Amino acid sequence: MSRVEREFSAGGVVVRRFRGRPFLAAVRLRRGTVLALPKGHPEPGEAAVDAARREVREETGLDAEPLGKLDDVRYFYVRDGRRVLKIVSFFLFRYRSGSVHDHDDEVEGAEWVPLEEAPKALSYVGERQVAALAVARAGAGQDGAAVE
Repeated sequence: MSRVEREFSAGGVVVRRFRGRPFLAAVRLRRGTVLALPKGHPEPGEAAVDAARREVREETGLDAEPLGKLDDVRYFYVRDGRRVLKIVSFFLFRYRSGSVHDHDDEVEGAEWVPLEEAPKALSYVGERQVAALAVARAGAGQDGAAVE
C-alpha cells in the first residue's frame, strides 16, 4: 500500500474597492491560461498567515493586512509516482499599498478581478469556493473593513 505524502501551502485573498466595487487580486500562470490566487510554501518556522502575506507580496506586488482565515482547500495530485495530499490555507486580507504591476517572475501577471466574478473566473475549483466565501463575508459585512 502506497503512503500518502502531505504538502502544505498558504495563500491570500486580497480585497480592495475601486469606485465602490470590491475586487480581489489574482495571478496568471501557465502562459496566462490559469487565473489563480497567490499562494506558496511556508519557510521553516514561518506561520501560515505570515507565509500567505509574503506570497501575496511576492506574487502580486501588494502589501496587505490579514483579517482572518477563510478556509482550507484539500486535493490530491501525483508527484514522481507518489500520491500527495496538498492542503492550502487561505486567509482574507485588506489591501494596504502596492501595485499588481510589481509582481515577481514566479507568475506571469497579477490583476484585479471583480469580487463577485471571482467564484466563476478562477481556474481551480477549491479557489473558486474560497472566493465565494470572501463574497459572502463581504456581503454579510463580516470583516467589512476588508472591502472598504
